[in-house]
Amino acid sequence: MSAVLRIRDLSVSFTGRRGALVRAVEGVSLEVAAGEVLGLVGESGSGKSTVGLAALGLHDPARTRIEGSVEVAGTEVVGAPESRLRGLRGSRIAMVFQDALAALSPFHTVGAQLAEAYRVHHRGASRAEGRERAAAMLERVGIAAARAGDHPHQFSGGMRQRVMIAAALINAPDVVVADEPTTALDARVQRQVLDLLAELGRENGTAVLFVSHDMGVVGEFTDRTAVMRDGRVVEEGTTARLLAAASHPYTRALTGAAPTLATVPGSRLATVDEPAPVTPPRPAAPVTGTVASGADGPPLAELAGIRVEFPVRRGLSIRRPEPVVAVRDVSLRIEPGRTLGLVGESGSGKSTTARVLAGLQRPTAGAVRFDGRGVSDAARDTALRRELSRDVQLVFQDPYASLNPRRTVEEIVTTPLRAHTRMDRDERRERAAGLLKQVGLAEDRLDRYPHEFSGGQRQRIGIARALAVRPRLVIADEPVSALDVSVQAQVLNLLMDLRDELGLSLLFVSHDLAVVRHVCDRVAVMRDGVLVESGERDQVFDAPVSEYTRGLLAAGAPRGAR
Repeated sequence: MSAVLRIRDLSVSFTGRRGALVRAVEGVSLEVAAGEVLGLVGESGSGKSTVGLAALGLHDPARTRIEGSVEVAGTEVVGAPESRLRGLRGSRIAMVFQDALAALSPFHTVGAQLAEAYRVHHRGASRAEGRERAAAMLERVGIAAARAGDHPHQFSGGMRQRVMIAAALINAPDVVVADEPTTALDARVQRQVLDLLAELGRENGTAVLFVSHDMGVVGEFTDRTAVMRDGRVVEEGTTARLLAAASHPYTRALTGAAPTLATVPGSRLATVDEPAPVTPPRPAAPVTGTVASGADGPPLAELAGIRVEFPVRRGLSIRRPEPVVAVRDVSLRIEPGRTLGLVGESGSGKSTTARVLAGLQRPTAGAVRFDGRGVSDAARDTALRRELSRDVQLVFQDPYASLNPRRTVEEIVTTPLRAHTRMDRDERRERAAGLLKQVGLAEDRLDRYPHEFSGGQRQRIGIARALAVRPRLVIADEPVSALDVSVQAQVLNLLMDLRDELGLSLLFVSHDLAVVRHVCDRVAVMRDGVLVESGERDQVFDAPVSEYTRGLLAAGAPRGAR
């Protein structure tokens, strides 16, 4: 079968500081045949997204030097005039972006955007034909045609990604470049999106270049895989072979870095620099108590009958609208030295529950206790919130947004020390240096700024800041969902090491069941603000009571390469 996307000796360089060229891609050659799915895998900075953008001619020619050849259905992209590229984009090659909310226009309805994508390449089509085609495409991706008049913000993340797929496939292109299209989605929604993309691709005979850092997703969805590192392809072959018997050590490290539901809980994950586990699995925490009560003895933290309501602004209606109930009657316990995993899809209420425990959100009803004392009013009682923050610290999801770009690492890490201790500057700097060493960073990084670090290193800084005042409970809200698979392994290994070394209690909030099984002792599952199941890790994963939990586990279970 002939290739519809042919890349030959592609090199891409960007203009850096003082006019110097920075080589992002070097000598990449790939082919994708009609109806085939090729996975392009690598960590951030490997050059994989740069290759995808080059296939559509989307790089700024004033700041980018592109060498080599990219042919789409026989048409050369490199060096082509913009008029020719506009004719190619959307009709012969299209792209599904990672962030659908950013890629879709917030000012236009989804129906109008789909209709425009169709009419741009069908000059004789009327507005009515465009609307009809848009409605049919929405129905094809599982969205009611009646929602064509809605704007992107009125859809969930999974539905917005379906709209993106509809926009990419509305003109039945020869090639689709899917750039991390499911990274931010829950396991069940992720599977729905992948199945839809595969089904529509097969119907139209569309070739798919699937860009991702997730070897698990690539294993399910692709026929062949190319692995990139530092701008080069280091290995290529059938996906089944790469997953079973990769020849390059980097590929083996990527396949071993991400935990799966079959990974031994508590074992050390492989990383790129440490491709094989170096310590035996940690013994599982002893299982005591019942599903309802957990371990014996008083809990460190407890939520009892928590309810959280958010008011809705009154519109033109005379009646006051009903408040949105985000959390309903949730009760949880966290025992000293143990880790509770709080699991659920987006919108399930898990992050709101975590904010209540941290004293950042006042519950509408119910009680919050920490070490036996009531802290339900911490969100509005400044003194109580300050007192609670010494014992409860947070590690946030986004390592880029959670660090102040105007402050040095020393200033960031010592912020809690200035608030809660009487240490002088020298003592604070000494403590910060020790914390950096504890999280695997060198002391000489104290005077640097966040932009000088990678995502994984920034997350380590966030962890160091959380540990500065020696808290008893750390709330980690999706701490690895934004990280590449190998960096994710480094952070998970670090959290488990620190938990064991310092005797920390952890509330680990995540939608990734494999990560939760690997890290946590107990698990609580939420859906639509309600706690549907809780218990010891093995009990929940091996014998779930709730049908919803069984569905989540089924969605997260690997199905193997295509």
